[in-house]
Amino acid sequence: MKALFFGRFQPFHNGHLKVIKEIHNEYDYITIVVCGPNNPDEKNPFTFEERKEMIDKALHETGIHYDVREIVDVNDDEKWSNEVIKLGMFDTAFSRNSWTIRCLIKIGANVKEHDLYGRAKQSGTQIRKNILEGNEWKELVPREVYGYIKSINGEERLKKTFIS
Repeated sequence: MKALFFGRFQPFHNGHLKVIKEIHNEYDYITIVVCGPNNPDEKNPFTFEERKEMIDKALHETGIHYDVREIVDVNDDEKWSNEVIKLGMFDTAFSRNSWTIRCLIKIGANVKEHDLYGRAKQSGTQIRKNILEGNEWKELVPREVYGYIKSINGEERLKKTFIS
């Protein structure tokens, strides 16, 4: 069985990893759908390629069968839904975003809301805030993601985005 898992992954964190592992308990293949705007901004500092690399690094040794695909936000229900259809057949889509869920239901998808884990700490918003304020964030992301963000100067880029 195949599942879709939608998210922005700004950055990919331990909560995302836990959800993927839980989905994998029931589904043998997961398409991880990276959503967001085309151009990075303060809420979306990492490019699709960077987020894909984070996911690949975090899932490398898990044995989970997956692929990573991108759908750019277009603020048009029909156009966005058509992009989902292009992803091919799937059994269930997982999301917690109300707009995403609404679009998925419109195309007749079976949709489930996944659990949230440690939402107060393990949200991309909180992790980005911790980085900006110089607070600890290393324990909130897989170690491979932490190393990757450091290697691409992600912290400095995020701070520049907010200072500019």
